[in-house]
Amino acid sequence: QAQLVESGGGLVQPGGSLRLSCVASGFSLDYNVVGWFRQVPGKEREGVSCISTSDGSTDYADSVKGRFTISRDNAKNIVYLQMNSLKPEDTAVYYCATGPKLTIWATAYDYWGQGTQVTVSS
Repeated sequence: QAQLVESGGGLVQPGGSLRLSCVASGFSLDYNVVGWFRQVPGKEREGVSCISTSDGSTDYADSVKGRFTISRDNAKNIVYLQMNSLKPEDTAVYYCATGPKLTIWATAYDYWGQGTQVTVSS
């Protein structure tokens, strides 16, 4: 069974850091892209970052460039999102998803995790 499980969310002060993890299992080899997305009430789900687990290529939303880093551990089927210099506007439920193309457009992704809450507040 295909499955994605996120973890690592929590409460952090502005300027702090969190590392999110996404464990993927049960996917075919052509599903080699994992993306991170976030959503707040009343707004559309937006792409944050994505990575190709085959060649390591990445993409980032402008709002997180220079602050967030996506990486992967292929041996463990884990994709990480290291979030530094967090801002209150980063507060959202963060989801990981998998699909066949390197893009931060949510429509390209077919399978989604359950989400993990990130709250940035003092």
